[in-house]
Amino acid sequence: MSAFTSALRTPDLRKKLLFTVAIVGIYRLGATLPSPGVSYANVRACLKLTESANNDLLNLLNLFSGGALLQLSVFALGIMPYITASIILQLLTVVIPRLEQLRKEGQSGQAKITQYTRYLTLGLAVLQASAFVALARTGQLFNGLCDQNDPTYQIIPENTGIPVWLTLTILVMTMTAGTGVVMWLGELITDRGVGNGMSVLIFTSIAARLPGEGWSIKESTSTGKFMLVIGLVVVIIALVVFIEQAQRRVPVQYAKRMIGRRMYGGTSTYIPLKVNQAGVVPVIFASSLLYLPQLYLQFFDKNNLTDYQVWIQNHLADPVSPMYIGTMFLLIIFFTYFYVSITFNPTEVADNMKKYGGFVPGIRPGKPTADYLDFILSRITLPGALYLGLISVMPNFFFIWLDQSSYQNFPFGGVAVLIMVGVGLETVKQIESQLMQRNYEGFLR
Repeated sequence: MSAFTSALRTPDLRKKLLFTVAIVGIYRLGATLPSPGVSYANVRACLKLTESANNDLLNLLNLFSGGALLQLSVFALGIMPYITASIILQLLTVVIPRLEQLRKEGQSGQAKITQYTRYLTLGLAVLQASAFVALARTGQLFNGLCDQNDPTYQIIPENTGIPVWLTLTILVMTMTAGTGVVMWLGELITDRGVGNGMSVLIFTSIAARLPGEGWSIKESTSTGKFMLVIGLVVVIIALVVFIEQAQRRVPVQYAKRMIGRRMYGGTSTYIPLKVNQAGVVPVIFASSLLYLPQLYLQFFDKNNLTDYQVWIQNHLADPVSPMYIGTMFLLIIFFTYFYVSITFNPTEVADNMKKYGGFVPGIRPGKPTADYLDFILSRITLPGALYLGLISVMPNFFFIWLDQSSYQNFPFGGVAVLIMVGVGLETVKQIESQLMQRNYEGFLR
């Protein structure tokens, strides 16, 4: 608490903290702001019907939007289009030489890539807004449980005297503009606030749903189980913090060299290779891929499914199915190795070290160093992948144990905990670094 007090007593840091809180307040206000043409009385009626329905990807997107997606609010899309655009650009950097060249140009090249990310975000926002509006109009956004022929459940009422195409167009434009505003708010936090803006907004969206989801667990289970869940949550968070902080430090020595009349180099440092090098990206990839069977089944009448479609429904679309859990676990391990392999290039790191006179003690510069880094990375990625897989499938086991109507009602596992702990640690470290500049005691000892 002394560190928090010190932060609030520092004028410039206090301004940054208050500015961040103000932006977060604006973001949450937009998440509850009604979009034109949407009947919120009917939305609430549909939400009550779908509390027991499972839709993995929609629940994930709704989590990232702080519950705004299923309400079709102004900020319904949240930050997901920006996350998707960032991941796409990051993957394309490996494939397209022009993007690779921009990445190596430093700040100017990164500014160009950021600009491309913004354009791609708006394009994806148009596509996603159109898709979600179409799903809402047909009732599929709520798993088909809301009959759109019944005026009580019409999300977008048609008998309003306004042409339907105009209402849908305005709704798509509003949600796309909301995504642009969310992106701008995130950049404002990064420039003038504390922490990474986009990460802080995701943290806010997830945290906004925790009280309600936690209360639903308390209402649907016994007090003993609820207290046990709280205890397990504390243990899970402690383990996530431990793994997120874990890293293998590869020592690097820089040789002394003369440039003009000055001596440079001769220092020792290290390359920090995190155990969880991939973050939450593999979980997002695996969840998106496992949504495809659910998407496939939505095109057919649930009462007239073939044997093959029934098998898909029971094994690949049911979150408590052993095959679903096993497939999710294996996909996360695969995507962890895949993502680490394209985001960390040992050859490039070894060449940069060699260029500036750096070497790993006992390892020759160049290819032997690249092989050594690849050897270490391939082995520390395995516990990181197993950790991601276990944390991600944990809500499925809690769903079985608690006998919940929806396993998404357990919000303390999987992506939620990974993001909240990661963003919390990053933000605290930023505040701590600024406190240390003023000789104050920090948060982490």
